[in-house]
Amino acid sequence: MFYHTVLLDLRDPSPEFIEQLNDYAARMQAELPYVRDYYFGPNLASRAAQFKWTVVATFDSEADHERYQVSDIHQQMKAFLTPQIAEIVVSDVETRQPGA
Repeated sequence: MFYHTVLLDLRDPSPEFIEQLNDYAARMQAELPYVRDYYFGPNLASRAAQFKWTVVATFDSEADHERYQVSDIHQQMKAFLTPQIAEIVVSDVETRQPGA
């Protein structure tokens, strides 16, 4: 499995802004069949400092992740989100399949 995790510090996001991001997240999974799971929402870790928001996306492979990166819907979400990002941390991890 390939996991793409993003921690975000956003500049005073409005409820409407968060709702739009939730809509993008729902579209990711609905429109991109190679996205196994996609979550945008609050970071529940109390020790997360300023990173109050997170994205966690799951793919079968790094190649599927790369397809997601250049997809129209991801590019639209990035264009919408980027002006509100105060700080960002990204982690991409590939884990072994059971029995591999």
